[in-house]
Amino acid sequence: MTGIDGCLAEAMTIPGARGASLVDWTTGLALGVVGDGPEGDHESSAAEAAELARLAFENGAFTRSTPDAGPVEDLIVTARGSYHLIRFVETAFDSSVFLYLWLDRTEANLAVALFRLKDLTSRLVVT
Repeated sequence: MTGIDGCLAEAMTIPGARGASLVDWTTGLALGVVGDGPEGDHESSAAEAAELARLAFENGAFTRSTPDAGPVEDLIVTARGSYHLIRFVETAFDSSVFLYLWLDRTEANLAVALFRLKDLTSRLVVT
């Protein structure tokens, strides 16, 4: 089991990681941050990522595509020089948080990053 600070510190060991935050997608507030934020501002990035996460999570088109579809697990946004990964975190309460990872595209391996995020969030304890 890992707390927020430990989870974020471990996220920064993922190759290409530039910044990470744990965000409440209902409010857009960052519960913890580490590293750099895109555009230099973690708070704005958290609010913008929360807006995207909320749209995906609440849009039935992403969960009704197959009979066994469940809630959205990950969002991947690719840009010319970066990857932006959002991994929803299951919690004991309302599961309204996600781990946001910003990666340098030239140094990152997207598959490795997704695998590591899944592992990190499975061990994360949010209290």
